Amino acid sequence: MLRPGGAEESAQLPPRRVRSPVRESAARPTAPDGSRASARLSLACLLLLLLLLTLPARVDTSWWYIGALGARVICDNIPGLVSRQRQLCQRYPDIMRSVGEGAREWIRECQHQFRHHRWNCTTLDRDHTVFGRVMLRSSREAAFVYAISSAGVVHAITRACSQGELSVCSCDPYTRGRHHDQRGDFDWGGCSDNIHYGVRFAKAFVDAKEKRLKDARALMNLHNNRCGRTAVRRFLKLECKCHGVSGSCTLRTCWRALSDFRRTGDYLRRRYDGAVQVTATQDGANFTAARQGYRRATRTDLVYFDNSPDYCVLDKAAGSLGTAGRVCSKTSKGTDGCEIMCCGRGYDTTRVTRVTQCECKFHWCCAVRCKECRNTVDVHTCKAPKKAEWLDQT
Repeated sequence: MLRPGGAEESAQLPPRRVRSPVRESAARPTAPDGSRASARLSLACLLLLLLLLTLPARVDTSWWYIGALGARVICDNIPGLVSRQRQLCQRYPDIMRSVGEGAREWIRECQHQFRHHRWNCTTLDRDHTVFGRVMLRSSREAAFVYAISSAGVVHAITRACSQGELSVCSCDPYTRGRHHDQRGDFDWGGCSDNIHYGVRFAKAFVDAKEKRLKDARALMNLHNNRCGRTAVRRFLKLECKCHGVSGSCTLRTCWRALSDFRRTGDYLRRRYDGAVQVTATQDGANFTAARQGYRRATRTDLVYFDNSPDYCVLDKAAGSLGTAGRVCSKTSKGTDGCEIMCCGRGYDTTRVTRVTQCECKFHWCCAVRCKECRNTVDVHTCKAPKKAEWLDQT
């Protein structure tokens, strides 16, 4: 799980000691002969070459790490921000706190949606990339993460506006006067959630990096970001209060309100299942079906370029953590079942005794007393792959 990480502090260098020319000259060692100098130079070059060969490929950092910083957001210390994002961060520090809350919310939702899958939206502790190398592949998983992260920012900022937490926005200014729906006429009232500001700021902040790059992957990310934003707008609901004699509802006052973020997560999860594989057109301005006969992607479809790995075994290059040790269901035939989750490797069974509170009763006044109940259950966990199979993937 994502854990908060502290911002880096600038370390003060100790004062430099100044040596006198006489002592420095006296303490200087005798220069080695030519052969020893050549040998040392060759060894140094060899070590440098080995170091460069073993360095991992660079993984771009992301604004997603704001979720780990919490209230300690310091714009200059957030890795991965482009200049436009850094400007918005410095200009609207209160909104950045909402962005951080949104990041934590959508990560929790991502982990809920994929809790029964081999890839379970695992985050890496104190890693500025949040998800590691798995996001380098233009896969379905990357499409989902970009969509739900954009949706999370919209949801968090919109909610903060209507709750009076931000000085730059408040209730929706466009919901005024009279309107009508299937039930008849009503008056706009109350405080409608300001989805317009949430969408506008999320687009400016989240899309800033992709608009600078202008390559095929950036085009994919922008499309999925937009899908996430429109998903939040899709689930705006109309809430009303009736006025009249005996609740006759002859007059109604209504306002628009955000739905629970779970509805957005459920919707994007279905979009993930029906995601469309595409390729970029030659001019890089649009998508086309990856294969002849595939349907074209619409504005509401998640899109991706690359097939996903199977996530069965630890694969550092693909960012796969494997499923060894994951809990599975012995009886389920779905993705949480041991056969699918463990990739056919089998599972171990451990008998565990769990202690829970039960038979709780309220006692006057004012306490709730419960008994401790012990329940013994079998927990099934996926076996680790054979050593030779694991080495092939690392």
